[in-house]
Amino acid sequence: MIKASDIPFLPRGVRCQFDRVRGVEVLLGPERVLMLDDIGKAVLGRVDGQASVDMIAEGLAKDYDAPKAMILEDVLAYLGDLFDKRLVECAHG
Repeated sequence: MIKASDIPFLPRGVRCQFDRVRGVEVLLGPERVLMLDDIGKAVLGRVDGQASVDMIAEGLAKDYDAPKAMILEDVLAYLGDLFDKRLVECAHG
């Protein structure tokens, strides 16, 4: 389970890139391709191995002028799902 203080990062072999065939941004993992919507791109664009989940949510809340608590809940759920699929790892903060 991911916590707000955890620092997410993309593990070895996982990366974001633009898929020219599909015309969308994707998250590539071993034997997996996950198409990213605008929200996924916004969240993963802030996953740099240095920012905590809380810091990511704070930045998104400012960008989208939304309550941080609501954004944090969504970011925790999204990254938690990717963590379960082994597409994101976390350093515990």
